[in-house]
Amino acid sequence: MNVLWVFAHPDSRSLNGALRDTAQRALSDGGHALVESDLYAMEWNPVVGPDDFGHDPVERLRVPAATKRARSAGTMAPDIVAEQEKLAWADTVVVQFPLWWYGLPAILKGWFDRVFTMGFAFGIQDPETGRTLRYGEGPLAGRRALAVTTVGARETSIGPRGVNGAIEDILFPLNHGTFWYTGMDVLPPVVVHSADRASAEDVERAGKHLAERVLTAWQTDPVPYRSQNGGDYDDALVLRPELAPGETGLAAHLRRY
Repeated sequence: MNVLWVFAHPDSRSLNGALRDTAQRALSDGGHALVESDLYAMEWNPVVGPDDFGHDPVERLRVPAATKRARSAGTMAPDIVAEQEKLAWADTVVVQFPLWWYGLPAILKGWFDRVFTMGFAFGIQDPETGRTLRYGEGPLAGRRALAVTTVGARETSIGPRGVNGAIEDILFPLNHGTFWYTGMDVLPPVVVHSADRASAEDVERAGKHLAERVLTAWQTDPVPYRSQNGGDYDDALVLRPELAPGETGLAAHLRRY
């Protein structure tokens, strides 16, 4: 595998750092190629702005249009280009982060904002049908994506009836709205619970589990999201009434056999 590991924690001595180190050693021992983007260590700039595209700040910034022009003109910021080159090289993308306020750390959200640009990660049309390739198709198809997150909550409280809600719903914007939207196959996430109460034994166990999940990424069945252009949605991109009848919400976008 060619693995891009995007790491978003401010301290490499953290639980996240320990888990990463264990899994990355397993990848190296297994002969896999690995490139890492340690966003805090890189002092990654998470803020989209005109300098990303060589855009004249006097003019109104329309980000998608500016992205398209910058790709054609070769004026995209070098740090964005470098991350896009890593993604183009990778067949497996691991995104690791602590869950903060039900979402990604700001630096990681900004990585997606700046790197997943129009024409690179989305906004491509099928030349035969004119349909936009997204949700199961798209520029990043052929890759597998794995979210790895640590949460402070106990496993019981972040389940379907737990006060924190189901982790599948919490990660839906990342898994479905980012990975799947851009065409990547989405693997079931690795979630480490009770992160601030983990013992040394817990850390060792979680590290081994993460290493196994990464090493078997291409043998793991992806989350069975419905593809946009596979016939499950009508022309208004609404789920056809005969599919999951009466069901609404995020789970309706999973195929069930």
